[in-house]
Amino acid sequence: MSMTIIEKILARGSGLEQVEAGDVVVCDVDMTVLIDLQFATMWAEPTRIADPERLAVVMDHAVPAPSVQDADGGVRARAFVRRFGIERFFDVGRHGICHQVVAENGLARPGEILTCTDSHTCAAGAYNTAARGLGPVEVYSIMCTGKTWFQVAPTIRYDLAGTKPEVVSGKDIFLHMAGTYGDATNHNIEFGGAGLASVPMNDRRTIATQGAEVSADFTTFPADELCLSFLKDHTGDRLEPVEADADAIYAARREIELSALEPWVARPGSVAENALPVSQVERRKVDQCFIGSCANGQLEDLRIAAAVLRGRRVAPGVRLIVTPASQAVYADAVRAGYVGALADAGAIVTNSTCGACFGYHMGLLGAGEVCITASTRNFKGRMGSPDAEIYMASPFTVAASAVAGEIVDPRELVA
Repeated sequence: MSMTIIEKILARGSGLEQVEAGDVVVCDVDMTVLIDLQFATMWAEPTRIADPERLAVVMDHAVPAPSVQDADGGVRARAFVRRFGIERFFDVGRHGICHQVVAENGLARPGEILTCTDSHTCAAGAYNTAARGLGPVEVYSIMCTGKTWFQVAPTIRYDLAGTKPEVVSGKDIFLHMAGTYGDATNHNIEFGGAGLASVPMNDRRTIATQGAEVSADFTTFPADELCLSFLKDHTGDRLEPVEADADAIYAARREIELSALEPWVARPGSVAENALPVSQVERRKVDQCFIGSCANGQLEDLRIAAAVLRGRRVAPGVRLIVTPASQAVYADAVRAGYVGALADAGAIVTNSTCGACFGYHMGLLGAGEVCITASTRNFKGRMGSPDAEIYMASPFTVAASAVAGEIVDPRELVA
């Protein structure tokens, strides 16, 4: 029987020759990532772990510690990695949002299974990995046993055609999908098609990350030449890519003509069936603009923001907060001059962490405020007050809106 990408990876992980939608499989997990929030809020010291080589610990959501509870979590995390000899420990100074750290350190590899308690673990699907966020108890069990189970879901296939316009990003591609087709609950999402060659790895990461916002189980990309080139720069391991069979069975198959896309914006509350082309969105005044998170805190996102802001100023009464996704991104952005350009324009460039994205620190919204964000979620109360409104868009659109003081089409500022 022919299989999709995710079916092949789960078959490999479970030691079976084939699987199909509806099967329940028990799989070996190749990499499990623990984050700081686990140690701060839900930690019980295990008596053993399955394999320290298949475990990583990343300080990411609350760095440096903004509360005593978070500081105590750091103490527990450091004691844990010492006790069990875990070498992949990304403490303050090596830290970053876990999905960025996973990418930079080659922890997500083609054909493998990766788990973490963070819901945006699907980000690693950009690297031909079966990556999924799971509950803390389940991840704790994986840490101790090295295994977990999945029910194989049917897969929706998106075939990308044409060439992506320069001012259209991965966020726009995703918002077009979410706005047009809605949720993918109890389904996987798989990408392919000739147009994929025009979608760089940072945009694939954005799209894969956002799969969680349409409730997809897994979001996966093929390991094409662009992907393999990226991975070879970040891991010395032998790579075993997985491709979908030509006659694989899909629940639906949809085509996106990239060349026809324009920037998109999701209106407050959700992204599914709530996103529109920017040309159809009201020019709403904004109080805060945010560029960051696992979806759009990558180096390319900071480059875009700096390019839009260079020679311009953030509008009076507007806060532009830019949060790099990792310490490595921050350092690269400093060397490239992006941080200076942003600061000169009136933006605030923060330490690398999740920050304002999950409404915990460094940029919460007050009642009645309007924010346009390039982060992962826009539901009520996500970034602070439940009486604030959150629009979601690409770094191009967010940066342009920061200059204009209202939601605008970035093509008005960027040729």
